[in-house]
Amino acid sequence: MLGRKAEILAHAGCVTRLDDDRLNVARAAERGRRKYARDRHTGALLDILQPHALFARFAHMPRQESADLLIEARWVLPMAPVNTVLADHAVVVTDGRIVAVGPIDSMNARFEPTERVVRADHALLPGFVNAHTHASATLLRGIPAEAVASAERRYASPDFVRDGTQIAIAEMLQAGITCFADVTPFPESTARTASSARMRVAVGLPLSDQANAWAEGATEHLAKAEQLWDSYRSDPWVSLYFALPTPALVSDATLGRLRRVADELDARVAMPVQESAAAVHESVARSGQRPLIRLQSLGLLRPGFTALHMTQLDQDDLPIAARNGVCVIACPQADLASATGHCPVARLESSGITVGLGTAGPARGGALDILAEARAAALSGAADVSGQARLTAASALWMATLGGASALGMSSLIGSIEPGKAADLVCLDLGTLACQPARRPQDTILFAATRAQASDVWTSGRAAVSARRLLAFDEREMLALARHWAGRVETAI
Repeated sequence: MLGRKAEILAHAGCVTRLDDDRLNVARAAERGRRKYARDRHTGALLDILQPHALFARFAHMPRQESADLLIEARWVLPMAPVNTVLADHAVVVTDGRIVAVGPIDSMNARFEPTERVVRADHALLPGFVNAHTHASATLLRGIPAEAVASAERRYASPDFVRDGTQIAIAEMLQAGITCFADVTPFPESTARTASSARMRVAVGLPLSDQANAWAEGATEHLAKAEQLWDSYRSDPWVSLYFALPTPALVSDATLGRLRRVADELDARVAMPVQESAAAVHESVARSGQRPLIRLQSLGLLRPGFTALHMTQLDQDDLPIAARNGVCVIACPQADLASATGHCPVARLESSGITVGLGTAGPARGGALDILAEARAAALSGAADVSGQARLTAASALWMATLGGASALGMSSLIGSIEPGKAADLVCLDLGTLACQPARRPQDTILFAATRAQASDVWTSGRAAVSARRLLAFDEREMLALARHWAGRVETAI
């Protein structure tokens, strides 16, 4: 029995040893698999860390595009199409041009900008366009209205124009204006000053039958205009047009010569047209025709012709202007100040006529403030008893931007926030108490905001105003210059 029992126990031990051996083999195999996996993983990591492998793995990943500037805003108002508000959007700028507009997250994912500006409570718009002004007349602001004309003749000089234009440009930039059209007695000085300041300008070339500080008569005016045209043909900041006085002061012969020269140069023409009841009466007395009808008969009304003020319109005038592709520049505050009436902007808009806004002479209209002009245009529309709907906030802001650019022949370059256009932009701070709650940004901008809300301004992507600080000029120097001229003018009144 003992032998049999010992044999059984011995067999059991053998089985146990066999199971242990199998377990050991299995454990060894598992250790081998784990070691192989570790080695394989380590090898893969080493492969990844090799430069060529790293490049190969990341070559197919999307790479961010470089950009000069990315502006994030609570709202973007592109102006094209009109009445569009884009919430939480960004505008990307490279080499002075807009390259993309889109939601903030997608723009940040796509672009790596050199500079990023975040304006969480702001609206971003195209820069305002002051489509008609007399910039150098800022130096005459505040003198009696009856003394303005004589003061302009007395002080007309290149230095007066240069200094006054510098001050005006600084003021306009602080108000969000990035382009202006100027009537000046010395166009060379205005052109040089604006170009040096990197401010976009349309300079009016004077044309008159009478002698003035620039030229003796129509022939010399046209000769000097053509010379200046050649000088600034390729300047990126300066464009030129012909600026005339009211039609009653220009002969048919001179207007005929102008039409031929303007056609040869493909030049635009601007002049006050039916700007007051007195001007219409004088035109009828001299020629027997209302100004618009006379200009049409002479072939001047065409695309590229801009009528300034246009406060006196009858039922026959609107079809003439619309049929000939005329643009109109309304100057609401200056017209109200001079009691010459108001331009019926809502009726012009409903007739398909392009309307821009201007401040006219600072001595008449006060501040160079296109946002204020847009508000005045919208409010004066309420006085229009034609039965038409009053001007909307969206339309008034369009006139202050793309409308003005169109009237100056610059709509392919500025006036709206679109890829390919120049990055002339303004940021308006709507986070102030007076602008709360900003449920409808366009109405808030037009009726609650002021030019003081212009926190940032760019011209071709270059900051001219940043966080309300003027960068394009030394503000203290401009104030000293203004005081110097104020003293000179005051002693001469």
